[in-house]
Amino acid sequence: MPIYTFRDKETQQTFDKVMPYSQKVEFLEANPHLESIITSAPSIGDSVRLGLKKPDDSFRDVLKNIKSHHPGSRTTKSTINDF
Repeated sequence: MPIYTFRDKETQQTFDKVMPYSQKVEFLEANPHLESIITSAPSIGDSVRLGLKKPDDSFRDVLKNIKSHHPGSRTTKSTINDF
């Protein structure tokens, strides 16, 4: 479940609360003196899968070994990404 950060408009005190989005909307409607704030960008996705970071050399060697032993069928090539 996501963690939301709220700030009290009067005291400027911040706190975190874990809840689903549907409860967040109800919580803010019930507490008009609070506001939801964004403290950091959400971490969506894996940096390796997004191409921002490559796996280390030893893991890449394992991928190359797997790819060489499993070349695919006659009609399709192996889809293993060895970077």
